[in-house]
Amino acid sequence: MNFLKKMEKEILIADGAMGTLLYSYGKDNCLEQLNLSHSEQIIRIHQAYLDAGADIIQTNTYAANALKLSRYGLEDSVKEINSAAAKNAKQALTAAQTDAYIIGSMGGNRGINPQTVSIDEIKRSFHEQLSYLLLEGIDGILLETYYDLEELETVLSIARKETDLPIIAQVSMQEVGFLQNHMPIADAIQRLESLGADIVGINCRFGPHHMLMALEQAPIPSKAYLSAYPNAGLPSYTDGVFHYDGNADYFRKSAQSFREQGVRLLGGCCGTTPEHIHAFATELKGTAPIHEKNLKIKEEKIVVTSKTVARELPPLQDIVKERPSVIVELDPPRKLDTTKFFEGAKALKEKGIDAITLADNSLASPRISNSALGHLVKTKIGLRPLIHLTCRDRNMIGLQSHLMGLHTLGLNDLLAITGDPARVGDFPGASSVYDVSSFELIQMIKQLNEGLSLSGKDLGQKTSFSVAAAFNPNVRQVDKAVKRLEKKISFGADYFITQPVYSEEKLIRIHEETKHLDTPIYIGLMPLTSSKNAEFLHHEVPGIKIADSIRDSMASLKDDPIQSAMEGIKITKSLIDVAAELFNGIYLITPFMRYEMSVELSEYARLATEKFRRNHHVKSINN
Repeated sequence: MNFLKKMEKEILIADGAMGTLLYSYGKDNCLEQLNLSHSEQIIRIHQAYLDAGADIIQTNTYAANALKLSRYGLEDSVKEINSAAAKNAKQALTAAQTDAYIIGSMGGNRGINPQTVSIDEIKRSFHEQLSYLLLEGIDGILLETYYDLEELETVLSIARKETDLPIIAQVSMQEVGFLQNHMPIADAIQRLESLGADIVGINCRFGPHHMLMALEQAPIPSKAYLSAYPNAGLPSYTDGVFHYDGNADYFRKSAQSFREQGVRLLGGCCGTTPEHIHAFATELKGTAPIHEKNLKIKEEKIVVTSKTVARELPPLQDIVKERPSVIVELDPPRKLDTTKFFEGAKALKEKGIDAITLADNSLASPRISNSALGHLVKTKIGLRPLIHLTCRDRNMIGLQSHLMGLHTLGLNDLLAITGDPARVGDFPGASSVYDVSSFELIQMIKQLNEGLSLSGKDLGQKTSFSVAAAFNPNVRQVDKAVKRLEKKISFGADYFITQPVYSEEKLIRIHEETKHLDTPIYIGLMPLTSSKNAEFLHHEVPGIKIADSIRDSMASLKDDPIQSAMEGIKITKSLIDVAAELFNGIYLITPFMRYEMSVELSEYARLATEKFRRNHHVKSINN
């Protein structure tokens, strides 16, 4: 009989972690490939769990799908790895002379950022792995560690159509009692049961204490059975190695509590060992399950009651929609002397610019923190700072912490960018984080505006960030670049700031390709300082292309630095004349802290936009 029949009358014990034991033996590469290269070791681990009292063991195939195996160049080995894993488990059963069961483990692919893997990719990968596991004659399917409910519902539906074998569907909670999408665990269990899961439950992330707290809010399913696979507490990190210190006796003491919550299949996840499973088996193996329990008062789905902290200034997207606007980038210094930086900021404020923008370690080279300088610019000079925020330097923990800090400082204007890779900067050996791209960063910032953290927790206040996004029009097919703009708008971008443009024709093309958008655009313009500067920007800086005629003009003055700078200003003024007729927003980028160039161009831009508005007004009257 299958194990569902046995679960009608008794609690079954599942095995614990495979990866934890393999890590302890020094195996820190592709653990699923070890089914082929170290089969004896895998078999011994299975035997250890069987000896500990496990009624059900899982194949070492959690990440044995094409999507995850591709990280190791093993995407063509799905069949071999899954087949070997099932055979290893069967060999362990034969050696142990037990009537235990084998279930095929199939783990989730999506984490906190679901957009990283498409549903179509997941379907293809899941179908392939499932077919090879089913061919090996396993006793059931274990779908485990799914943070994204959409993914789990998708693969569960596929599995239910493909097999009549028992299916265990387990979600992983983002916080106690709630999934990543803020759904209560009780609702998720009900949905999985309705899609045909025979056993539904939770695994990973939390130890027994928090897992039991969550189960207290979940009723016993009417058709399916309930499962739980807790972690052995939280991991420690010592000398470059992760390890768990939770002791098995603690698991033994919690076993009856899991039974009281209606659990009929109890196993272990990260950090658990045969000792933890033996502790569960000692208390519960063969005992009768309960059929009814008293629920604690069910918590409602997270409701954010926090209020938005009022902005001191209207967002830039509102300003640039109503009137011409000039903003200027003044990069934080590479060295600790900020004298010239603040001289420039003061001079630019006197010209009436709407904001000073501060890059976030541009070209992957360290500079003074833009949030620190932005706070000083705001408090000491009274000028609005627009803070660039790159995905390169911070993981998701750091991004949220940084955003919370910016909110606390009242720095509400942001430019979300992916960022140049670390290898182009001063420390080519440094790591580029890129937990998310600019698209997801925009979305996350907007989530904070709803009062929710990146993990879905209530922040107690709603932020009031205004989010700009980058636009690189210096490509052959501007229409394709505009498609990226439209995607960024769908993720929540409020307005755009472009890379520097060096062609009047390009300005006209940008206007034609974007005039259907209601989202405003600041056109980036950066004066050239020399022929060398022009050649460097054109050939070596990503996203910048300079017309041959402009480079030739700068080359003709390469021996005269003063005239070269004047020519650079002249070229930029001619571009301002065109841009002022097409766009309300002008974004001036200061080269090499030569703020006097930006001061002159800011004044010119203000006069040019005023002149255009007067002429346009006169024409309107005459017409």
